[in-house]
Amino acid sequence: MEQTMHAIVMHGANDYSYETVPVPQPQSKEVLVKIKAISICGSDPKVFDGGYLSIGWPPSFPFTPGHEFSGEVVALGPDVTEFQVGDRVAGEAHCGCGTCENCRKGMYNLCLNYGKVETGHRHYGFTYRGAYADYNAYNVRALTKIPDNVSYEEASLADTAGTSLQATRLTGIVPGGYTLVIGPGPIGMFCMELARTMGSKTIMVGRGNRLAIAGKLGADHLIDFEKTTDVVQAVRELTGGIGVDQAFDCAGTDAAMAQCIYAARKNGQVAYVALPTQDMHPIPIKTMVMNQIHLHGSRANPTCCKAVLELMSDGQLNAKDMITHVLPLSDFHRAMEIFTKRLDGAMKVVVTPEG
Repeated sequence: MEQTMHAIVMHGANDYSYETVPVPQPQSKEVLVKIKAISICGSDPKVFDGGYLSIGWPPSFPFTPGHEFSGEVVALGPDVTEFQVGDRVAGEAHCGCGTCENCRKGMYNLCLNYGKVETGHRHYGFTYRGAYADYNAYNVRALTKIPDNVSYEEASLADTAGTSLQATRLTGIVPGGYTLVIGPGPIGMFCMELARTMGSKTIMVGRGNRLAIAGKLGADHLIDFEKTTDVVQAVRELTGGIGVDQAFDCAGTDAAMAQCIYAARKNGQVAYVALPTQDMHPIPIKTMVMNQIHLHGSRANPTCCKAVLELMSDGQLNAKDMITHVLPLSDFHRAMEIFTKRLDGAMKVVVTPEG
């Protein structure tokens, strides 16, 4: 077993490099994972540029981010019975303390001991060491075995797909009804795929290459907001004037938040999935009250990983076609540039420590 490894290490906002660091040692109920693939998340650029420092992401420097990953178990810490060396696993960012009221209810994404390492809480890649490295140690609660026919690259998107599944669980999906998704990024794409899999007709709002990808992935209707005078009116026309059964804001803009409410049918469901950079946003409260719209804030992906990996395995979730670029971890600055600037039609950019 190597004593040192390579990792992306932050020393401050916009200050990070590919460095040699010690290999972490797994503690009780932890396993050491040889990282095989890490998918760049939309939150990662904000972590790297210091956009989340005000909420403690990361809590200190030096720090290694990264939370959408897959890999192979190569060593077991004390008291581990859930995994064996050689197991292929995918992980998630949230690992609750396991003992607070919310964790006991399965809502470890809302752990009441958030950020308290001494209680066993981990938010990998945000408040605790993350996956942009050759190896990382993970609590067994944060890991799920990967089906044999799902690649490491596809499995690295399980955290993303799980975030979408959590949103659809909160709203429900009406079979035979209509689902609106605003924002054809990876989370929006998975929301659309999940809704379609559950029997809903789907409407995707976006623009450019990503909107075209949504069509290839199976969206029933595409609305280009740059070419449409009134997005809500266009949605109403597609639904016979009634509106959609459920709407998902995956863009995080004022316009998208309001459009979801205006486009929902009476007694409809709306989920805000995107994490905006600001806290206060105007939304049409009068319409929400008069139409009895149910509004959900959706965070992360509790108990979702196994389900989305099985859906990938069964061919009901297409993660493979969302991956547009794969680069070595050593070329991370280039990978981040491709992702943030959406070069060459970038959707999901995956980095691999083994190159």
